[in-house]
Amino acid sequence: MQRIKEKIDYLKEFVIDDKNALFERLINERTDYVSIVLEDLYQSHNQSAVMRSADCYGIQNIHTIENRNQYDETSTVSEGAREWLSLHRHQELANNTQSTIDELKAAGYRIIATTPHTNDVMVDDLDVEQGKMALFFGTERTGLSDAVISQADGFVKVPMYGFSESLNVSVCAALIMYSVMQRLRKSDVDWHLSESRKNEVLFQWYRNAIKSSDKILERFNQ
Repeated sequence: MQRIKEKIDYLKEFVIDDKNALFERLINERTDYVSIVLEDLYQSHNQSAVMRSADCYGIQNIHTIENRNQYDETSTVSEGAREWLSLHRHQELANNTQSTIDELKAAGYRIIATTPHTNDVMVDDLDVEQGKMALFFGTERTGLSDAVISQADGFVKVPMYGFSESLNVSVCAALIMYSVMQRLRKSDVDWHLSESRKNEVLFQWYRNAIKSSDKILERFNQ
């Protein structure tokens, strides 16, 4: 950890003071307590819009499950947000959904499915103090897979009062993230990043903020 801290301090010299101050402020607003998981979203602009919302609310981790549909990294919708997030792409296996669930559960996350269900709760009633949560959002057409539904630890939905049966997935995600993060920030839960994780994220931010960061780090390593 000391080595990465030294690299961060070195990179700070190549960034203006205002940017350094911004990074120091925002790193204290980031969280790993909540993660967002997008399962096979078809529309790349929806994926990107969710990422923008996650960045705005301080949620650091985005997981994309790409069994049939791939995330389009060329999308410009998330251009200002993607480089500040930790993006985990699950696309290597035949069943990326199961491996993602297993990975998140092993890391201590509750699997929360966003779908109408007999045991669901309204978003404002979701218990944010019960433990870390991974919020799963499904495809625009069919929703979450049976694998997610059958292994979920909880279900959440946004209240609806109109004729439309569902919200756009990116709108739904934004509303749920807002409710969860607002209540989490008012709770007694320690939702902040650990010191080691802060350094990992800061190092990522500085590398993305400095165009010639690789060459600069080469000089640092000499």
